[in-house]
Amino acid sequence: MNIERKIEELGILLPDSSPPKAMYIPVKQAGNLLFVAGQIPMTDGVMLHPGHVGEEVTLEQAQEAARQCIINMLSALRTYLGDLDKVKNIVKVQAFVSSKTGFNEQHIVVNAASQLLYDVFGEAGRHARTAVGVNQLPMDAPVEIEAIVEI
Repeated sequence: MNIERKIEELGILLPDSSPPKAMYIPVKQAGNLLFVAGQIPMTDGVMLHPGHVGEEVTLEQAQEAARQCIINMLSALRTYLGDLDKVKNIVKVQAFVSSKTGFNEQHIVVNAASQLLYDVFGEAGRHARTAVGVNQLPMDAPVEIEAIVEI
């Protein structure tokens, strides 16, 4: 399967991977597992839909932000691996949604990210998942997503 071609068919342009904003590395390998650091929805150096979901950020905007997190994750993986066809399996996704008190649809926000992984990788994109509501994320991000990937 040519993952790059599949991404292109979906109308997605992977950005260049951005350098970390703090003291961490974007991808850490342990055996045949890659641990991808939390990705936030930055596009061209600008935060996509900053704020709390259910307050400044709508459900639909949060879903768009979750998709952007995955796009940024794919970019980090491509930079690390050189070729996304080396990805064998998306094992687990952990997502954090900056939520207004009382907002309880974090799982619906993160469904957009899960769907994109399935659209790109097919059955290999199905994964275990955690979707957690939090009070605040770095840089006022509405969503942050990390992953464990098998190669």
